[in-house]
Amino acid sequence: MTTETLITLQEVGVGYDRQAVLRGVNLQIRRGTFTGLLGANGTGKSTLLKTLVGIIPAVEGVIQLGNVEGHPAVFGYVPQREALDPIFLLSSFEVVLMGACGRVGPGRRFSHGEKDLAHDCLRRTGADQLSRKRFSQLSGGQKQRVLIARALAARPDMLLLDEPTAGIDTAATQAIMELLRQLHREQKLTILMVNHDLPVVRRYVDEVIWLHEGKVLQGSVQELLSREKVEQILDLELS
Repeated sequence: MTTETLITLQEVGVGYDRQAVLRGVNLQIRRGTFTGLLGANGTGKSTLLKTLVGIIPAVEGVIQLGNVEGHPAVFGYVPQREALDPIFLLSSFEVVLMGACGRVGPGRRFSHGEKDLAHDCLRRTGADQLSRKRFSQLSGGQKQRVLIARALAARPDMLLLDEPTAGIDTAATQAIMELLRQLHREQKLTILMVNHDLPVVRRYVDEVIWLHEGKVLQGSVQELLSREKVEQILDLELS
């Protein structure tokens, strides 16, 4: 693995209870790329993402993580839907602080530095005015900003997002995508994003990973999202 590669997968299978939903995955994700992860429902996109961040173990194969400035690559993860029970009256600020838990450790108090970082992450995602508001009462777009801020509080080398624009309106979608573009360009943050919206993916990402009928296709936007290639993959005529 080169210093420019954050993740390498070799014959990886992903799934649940040792039952693979996707097998034989071979791919590399380079530092500084903005990659879209595409595929129909049930092809294993979310499962692959959860496997990469360590939420579930790989069924088979080898996943190698690169080093960044002498430490293993750190991931920030934004789930498709955050299942925080409304019974827990958490403010947006408290949700963002969760991102530091892996670094601070269980049962320990957050330092002033960690709290300052949480406020800074809210500011960077344009959500600082939401700091005191209950997370459960936010709109879909507001929640996404807070969840991205939580991921940034982990001090990640790579941001992984599962359908960050699902269920939000057009204006909120554009705002979230412009935020991700800014993080990618200004902070050189590596991003891997699951998204079903081809126009959005075509506009914002550099590279594409496409899961289709058990196969993994990887290439540039120009290569995999041309009209001819999309028609070939989907086996249909686009209007």
